[in-house]
Amino acid sequence: MSAKLLELKRVSKSFGGVVAVKNLDLELNEAEMVGLIGPNGSGKTVTINLCTGVYPPDSGIITFKGIPINGKKPWEISKLGLSRTFQTIRLWNKMTVLENVMIGYVRFMPAHFLEAVVRTPRARFEERKAREAAFQALQLVGMAAFADKLAEDLSLGQQRLVELARALVSQPTCVLLDEPAAGLRGELVVQLGHFLHRLCKEKRTTFLIVEHRIQLVMHFCSRIVVLNYGEKIAEGPPEAIKNDEQVIAAYLGRRRGEYGVVRE
Repeated sequence: MSAKLLELKRVSKSFGGVVAVKNLDLELNEAEMVGLIGPNGSGKTVTINLCTGVYPPDSGIITFKGIPINGKKPWEISKLGLSRTFQTIRLWNKMTVLENVMIGYVRFMPAHFLEAVVRTPRARFEERKAREAAFQALQLVGMAAFADKLAEDLSLGQQRLVELARALVSQPTCVLLDEPAAGLRGELVVQLGHFLHRLCKEKRTTFLIVEHRIQLVMHFCSRIVVLNYGEKIAEGPPEAIKNDEQVIAAYLGRRRGEYGVVRE
């Protein structure tokens, strides 16, 4: 049986009296692809932000690899092996693609700021490791040919792939993807699904996928969690979710034509 990686127990978060997430229970296991879907404003991105230290939960417990991460900073959580992408692309436009990916290499942190400034041998060694790891991550997502281009010169879809490379560069055990298919068209969405599925099986990487491209989660995720107004209203395999009356009423009813067929 796969080991449990990320667990939320009765986690809640409110903003100014508005409940964003309410008593959420969620588990992610090793080498698993899980979809997180629901209407806009249902708490999906807030859930990712809670798991990655952007916000502290008001109540409940979040653990990663059995370690409580409530109150930990985002970089502390990242060092544990939990990575993420963002709904809104966050690249430095005037930096190269390679440099943007290097930022995600959490081990590229010289022990002392002065070492980086004066370029000590250890700092240069760490930078070489970061460059090598970043280039390998770009190769993994098919963007190595763009390593020296500025981020601002890429298409939206290419920028999404660079963000994915940055999330993968430190070889995390769990990645939370916030609308990874946004900006991708047609066959590229299917290719992304196959790529994530291969990483899941070969590298045993766990993925939580927040996505409005319903066909992506229906076809590639083994389990789907549905949120509505911050609460979990359903959880189960795609076929069960597709036919759940509560899910249809809350979300899928107006989108049923989107998840019928995904070409191999």
